[in-house]
Amino acid sequence: MIKIEEAKEVLRLLGLPKRQQNDRSAYTLLALLNLKQNDNWTDATINLIGIHEIIVFIAKEYNFEYAENSRESIRRQTIHQLEQAGIIERNADDPTRPTNSGKTVYSITPEALDVIKSYGTDKWETKLEKFLQNKEKLAEKYLMKRQIHQIPVKIDTDEELIFSPGEHNELQKLIIEEFGSRFAKGSKLLYVGDTADKNLYRLDKELEAIGIPFVEQDKLPDVVLYNKDKNWIFLCEAVTSHGPISPKRFIELEEMLKDCTAGKIYVTCFLDMSTFKRYADEIAWETEVWIAEMPDHLLHYNGDRFMGPRD
Repeated sequence: MIKIEEAKEVLRLLGLPKRQQNDRSAYTLLALLNLKQNDNWTDATINLIGIHEIIVFIAKEYNFEYAENSRESIRRQTIHQLEQAGIIERNADDPTRPTNSGKTVYSITPEALDVIKSYGTDKWETKLEKFLQNKEKLAEKYLMKRQIHQIPVKIDTDEELIFSPGEHNELQKLIIEEFGSRFAKGSKLLYVGDTADKNLYRLDKELEAIGIPFVEQDKLPDVVLYNKDKNWIFLCEAVTSHGPISPKRFIELEEMLKDCTAGKIYVTCFLDMSTFKRYADEIAWETEVWIAEMPDHLLHYNGDRFMGPRD
């Protein structure tokens, strides 16, 4: 198919690694350019499109079907490299969109579109040379654009964490800064993940010292704080769309942390009261609830006791 072979040549000349000079990457590029089989390269346009829509476009316009479970391969083995090369950008319509949002879209950068539209014309070589000379600067430009919307969190006087944008990470920031300063004073952050990096911050030696062995990151609560003076550990689950400390989750955590020598305090955290109400009947007894819009208060799901480790 002529268009696919041309697209592979474009990828090669744009400097993509050999592993990305293949049919999958060629189809993806054509979908991002909204180019059909009989279109000219000058017809290329900026097309905001998600991974699922890329698969649909390929099937419809090129009669080649990728299974839905191919999405991760397209993302990791094509999209990621195109981003690194400054050829495409993520969420140009809304840079604050969370990294793991189902609404994430990708699009050709204006600079890359300009050179690609000239493929097959007498302007191609000149534009390509200029693009390649500026490729590193372009990649830096679009990386900086994404980083502008990241969420900084200070965990001590000389260290700062950078979260990707999104409600979940905003809530994690509030747990560390607002919940921690009110209800876990003097505590140290031992673990926090990120929607883009599940092991953003993790102190395995400190966790092991209180009997928490290395576990897979998706099994730990979102934020883990430890107060050495009281020997209390705060296991905080950040809930924006799913995942409160339910009776089932409570039992799983108790089993996983059975050798923990610190007093365990389970806290389900919400951004606002309306989100809490959606999950209120799912939360386990003998746990706590903290709502960021009312940061000075806790809800106790543990009968006649105030906050503290369970016996």
